[in-house]
Amino acid sequence: MQLQKGNDEFNASGTLLSLTPKLRSDILEGIAEEIIKYTAYPKDNQFEKVAEALIQTHPCLRENGTRTGCCGWKHYIKIKMMNFRTKLGRAGHPEVTVNSLKNKQKGQGKPAANIKKPRRAEVNFCPNHPRGETNDNLEVERVALLTEVKKKNNETVIKEKMQRTFSYRRQEILQEPMITEVRNRWPALFEIGEVNLEFMRITTVPLISKFIGQLDKYTDALMKVFRHKGGCAGQKIRTIMALTAKNEDINTRHDCILRCLSVYLNEDIETLVKEYVDTESVEAESLIAQTTMGIYVIRAEGAGPEEEPSDVGVVLEGVEVCKTCQVSHLDV
Repeated sequence: MQLQKGNDEFNASGTLLSLTPKLRSDILEGIAEEIIKYTAYPKDNQFEKVAEALIQTHPCLRENGTRTGCCGWKHYIKIKMMNFRTKLGRAGHPEVTVNSLKNKQKGQGKPAANIKKPRRAEVNFCPNHPRGETNDNLEVERVALLTEVKKKNNETVIKEKMQRTFSYRRQEILQEPMITEVRNRWPALFEIGEVNLEFMRITTVPLISKFIGQLDKYTDALMKVFRHKGGCAGQKIRTIMALTAKNEDINTRHDCILRCLSVYLNEDIETLVKEYVDTESVEAESLIAQTTMGIYVIRAEGAGPEEEPSDVGVVLEGVEVCKTCQVSHLDV
């Protein structure tokens, strides 16, 4: 009511609303409650957009003597969000408590150190436990999963238990444990199917079908760009694309497009994808152990690049986290 009256008076005579501390606090409280529906950690440009939207909706709140008419509001909203996060942390809001000092690693004893925030497309960044679930009973489910993953043809049970323990697992992952610890505690997470499902739980977007769909959508345009590339990069691209003439398999085509894109962007694909022949197993194991992140491809001795590899795997922190002999490079 006060804001409506203020707007009416501003439209009639241009008089700005004289704010009391209580009214300003109420306005900021309402803004904070709306912002938290989108993010707990807004960026500077987002604060500015909120402040601009406020004075556009309520012109009686415009500030005289400032460049944008809302610089003061932007500052007030920033301070309010800091205080609002403190309240949320005390109430146990998981997206805020994950950044509390007691949850920070050694050497990060400052509130602003290593803040964990949702990245673009992360819808379920740090979800609450489902109603009725606690850390204790979800830990029981996790232990049961260790037995279930050893059984054959048990994908349905594993999927149900992984879905139930998602919030528990996600809060662990945000603490950035070593990959060996994650693999020991959640071995099912490193199965191809569960990688896709976990991505779906976090982003609500299907990983493989979305990626393949977008790749197919832009393939013709990429091919056109590749054909006009000259120099050494152009020669490499033409050599790679020649493989598609020998093998019409769609996975080979996808593989070649991605490799050509890497060359076009002047990136060294060999730093990510390492290829070995099966007679170099000892050397491969040694190099894999020294790899921070990468993909290894093992081919039979004498096999050409157009032939299916005998093994493909993903390595993180020197640990082989995903291995398959029956799917394409892209699936891995």
